[in-house]
Amino acid sequence: MNYDILKNCRLCPRNCGVNRQSGKIGFCGSNSRIKIARAALHFWEEPCISGKSGSGAIFFSHCTLKCVFCQNYGISTQNHGKYISESDLSDIFLHLQDQGANNINLVTPTHYVPQIINALCTARKNGLQIPIVYNTSGFEKPETIRLLSNYIDVYLPDLKYFDDRYAVKYSNAADYFKTASAAIAEMYRQTGPCVFDESGIIQKGVIVRHLMLPGLLFDTKKIIDYLHSEYGNNIFMSIMSQYTPLDTVPNKFPELKRKLSKKHYAAILDYAAGLGIENAFIQEGDPASESFIPDFYEDDN
Repeated sequence: MNYDILKNCRLCPRNCGVNRQSGKIGFCGSNSRIKIARAALHFWEEPCISGKSGSGAIFFSHCTLKCVFCQNYGISTQNHGKYISESDLSDIFLHLQDQGANNINLVTPTHYVPQIINALCTARKNGLQIPIVYNTSGFEKPETIRLLSNYIDVYLPDLKYFDDRYAVKYSNAADYFKTASAAIAEMYRQTGPCVFDESGIIQKGVIVRHLMLPGLLFDTKKIIDYLHSEYGNNIFMSIMSQYTPLDTVPNKFPELKRKLSKKHYAAILDYAAGLGIENAFIQEGDPASESFIPDFYEDDN
């Protein structure tokens, strides 16, 4: 796939139209050069992704969403990471497979879709066989997701907000729910219901993540209602309580400078069970900890 799509970049819903191919920087913070913040076996994903061997996670620097509460602020907004070539990326895929990774896990990859497709094609010619996971904020254009047909096996999108008031307030993303739900529909169209191997590792399908935010219990209920109504148990939900109130959250959002209420999380789990939801991942214990945030590469300008 050539890079012409980057000359008037509209890969993400920001539609900034920047000529990233010429070296200019898009809304996401990147030009056409691939920048990654970490590439390693990762053991903190859902059990069907990490398993015992780990997920081969590549964390891409920059982001198309930039939430004010971002748990990976160092790479989404401060742009930490190091530059690599398309050939390097292909080699990383193969190296992670050689290390025993259950899959290749592309984390915040949207702004590098053309480069990723090319690297995947090269890696497959050289023996890449494990599933490819597309790990995203959910703020995606269906047109971009369609470019990934035949390249992605498992989609792992967020569905962060139902009410656009919160999407605008915390992510400056009007029409987030409309946009993300359309993208998830395209993801499901490509994969169909989830398929697992004999070890319980997902091979194909969609897992929708929702990180509960402090005070947004009713918004979470609406998201769960929507996903259950639309997909039943053909997808998996991952209902996450690991929100960590970092110092990088601006002071004008005091409601986000506290942990998620344990009572609210317990209430939402009861609510999901009452709806008859069977396919869901949950978190236990006190997850609001920076231990959920990996060590990232230092900045490379």
